[in-house]
Amino acid sequence: MIIKKIPTLRIGDLVADVPIVQGAMGVGISLSNLAAAVANAGGIGVIATPGIGQFEPDYDSNPRNANKRALQKEIRKAKSMTSGLIGVNVMVALSNFDELVQCSVDEKVNVLFLGAGLPLKLPETLPLDRLGEVSTKFVPIVSSGRAANLIFKTWQKRYNHVPDAVVVEGPLAGGHLGFSKEQTVDPDYKLEKLVPQVVEAIKPYEDQFNKNIPAIAAGGIYTGADIHRIMDLGAQGVQMATRFVATHECDASDKFKETYLKSKKEDITLIDSPVGMPGRAIRNEFLERVSSGVRETFKCSWKCLRSCNFKKVPYCIASALTNAKIGNLDAGFAFAGANAYRVDKIISVKELVDSLVAEYLAVEKVTAAQKA
Repeated sequence: MIIKKIPTLRIGDLVADVPIVQGAMGVGISLSNLAAAVANAGGIGVIATPGIGQFEPDYDSNPRNANKRALQKEIRKAKSMTSGLIGVNVMVALSNFDELVQCSVDEKVNVLFLGAGLPLKLPETLPLDRLGEVSTKFVPIVSSGRAANLIFKTWQKRYNHVPDAVVVEGPLAGGHLGFSKEQTVDPDYKLEKLVPQVVEAIKPYEDQFNKNIPAIAAGGIYTGADIHRIMDLGAQGVQMATRFVATHECDASDKFKETYLKSKKEDITLIDSPVGMPGRAIRNEFLERVSSGVRETFKCSWKCLRSCNFKKVPYCIASALTNAKIGNLDAGFAFAGANAYRVDKIISVKELVDSLVAEYLAVEKVTAAQKA
């Protein structure tokens, strides 16, 4: 038996030749350049929306329009660079969630990922009684089977429709986490346990709506062998972010990428984000400074995150992440997954995807031989 091809990822009528979703990374780390490169390599490239308008000239005076305009630009730019699958990730916690979701649907992105909160209520500007007719696929990001069931049950009642796929994000992911610090080291919350739980939770909805609803595993997946292992547990695809930072096409500055290259295992740390959630980042002088009690000087152009109390927080996380994106790590920091310290070189997206596929097929070849 000769294994030549990695399984495809099917979301409704969409087919990704490689079952890899590039995880969204804000602020400005995954924009059109990275998303298009991933799409061209056969995966699903994803544009991150947090702070996307910060580089527009009128961001301070007209942030809502600046964000919407910037997102529109990035989607159109990505589409001009690829005929592959392009997604957008909109955080539920964003104050302009509704506008960014509507913009993504209007621009006909292939997949819309909804995370950082439970997307129980969609914008009323969408055709809520005809969601199945919308070309964009809806994919919530969850951290448990219970959360998945709540979303699916709510959509079933409200819209007579359920999401087209679901991302299961475990505690080894980078950025903001849907877990407490204690849960990140609790074996009961390992991704390997979460995936089967989510698969089980959504199965009744697959039967009821007569459609395949793939579970996409995320958080700590680093190699093709990892992809094979987690897909053996019922996932039909994976979401990876950290690996894509270390690519030539990533939209971050070279200094941001160097932060990954220089990091050691002990540098990967959990922080208390100003928005009230744990986050995983690479330790640096900025984080040491704010953790010691220093309050950074900043102004808040608008309350971009619903949960942020800008009058009490020690720093503006949007500004810190923007500074990091452009290489000013003295005034910011890099979010990263638990395996970021393993990154040792910058390669192209195609090289990365090809290596992941080769690693997957190597494991599959051994597995097939053992079963023969």
